[in-house]
Amino acid sequence: MVQYLSQYNIILVGFLASLTSGLLTSVGTLPIFFARNISKKLMDALLGTAAGIMLAATSFSLVIPAIEKAGGGARGAGIVLVGILAGGIFLDLIDKCFPNTNLMANSMPDTGSKNGLFDINRPEMRKVWMFILAITVHNFPEGMAVGVGFGDGDISNGLSIAIGIGLQNMPEGLAVALPLIREGFPRWEAFLVSMATGLVEPIGGLLGVGLVNIAQPMLPFLLAVAAGAMLFVIAHEVIPESQTDRGNSKLATYALMVGFVIMMFMDVVLG
Repeated sequence: MVQYLSQYNIILVGFLASLTSGLLTSVGTLPIFFARNISKKLMDALLGTAAGIMLAATSFSLVIPAIEKAGGGARGAGIVLVGILAGGIFLDLIDKCFPNTNLMANSMPDTGSKNGLFDINRPEMRKVWMFILAITVHNFPEGMAVGVGFGDGDISNGLSIAIGIGLQNMPEGLAVALPLIREGFPRWEAFLVSMATGLVEPIGGLLGVGLVNIAQPMLPFLLAVAAGAMLFVIAHEVIPESQTDRGNSKLATYALMVGFVIMMFMDVVLG
């Protein structure tokens, strides 16, 4: 495979690899077309699993690689520290741009009152879009990571990164689609939104492989910014939402642990 790909333009290969890993987000969304009803208990378990997946992806796919790429030690940790805080502050500022930011929905909404996919006047949709935004933001530096992997000239390393990130994107795609379905949106709309979150990866991949000398120094900070954005949404939105029904709180907690260890295993094995 490596020998076969080496005959093609490295920028094209890097772009296609990052595009493929991004499209795997939509592959992970396919189960929504086979599930008719999603109970509150199942939703809490899935949200808990999504939180665990996001925590593991933040730790093993973003924070640790960012520290390593920044050179490690106090300097690397300092760069990542600033990036994480910047990512959290960025999401907090975005959060303040939405109306009714202090309102939290603890019950299933009346889907008959839905005004559209971009109705951010409803606090339920504000939370959903915050979650989607965090996933989208974190996908961009992941695409850059794929592009930089190929831009270095190491096709084998680039493929390894693309496969690992692509498999990681599958459960993230499902995590994006499920809240939209819960809010009463058609499954095809949820599928398209989920797919769109992954399509920022080839943009980052193209930048990474085409401008590797510029992008590589930027990559640690961008990875850290994505980690901060993820942590903000996990702590501010996903975990609290999964714990609203006290009868399901322990189930959601165990689901978080399961999601974390599964993603940890995938990151380590595929890393």
